Amino acid sequence: MTKVGIRELSEHTSKIAHRVRENQETIELTFRGEVFARIVPVNPKEWDVTFEERWERRRRLAEEAGKYWPAGLTAADAIAEDRR
Repeated sequence: MTKVGIRELSEHTSKIAHRVRENQETIELTFRGEVFARIVPVNPKEWDVTFEERWERRRRLAEEAGKYWPAGLTAADAIAEDRR
């Protein structure tokens, strides 16, 4: 798997996006040498789903995530805490 620094991504976004789109390549993004994210190709078949199907997927994902979410913690509070 190819690793790309955040600065290189910033300078060569189009070329990197082309590699992901055309070559179905997964790119790992790094910041100071540590991987923090991945850019992965999307299966074109996923584009054919209806709005309702996408909404249902999101609802199921939220339901699953809710099983592990601490009681009384809002998403905004979680993000604020993470940024500290």
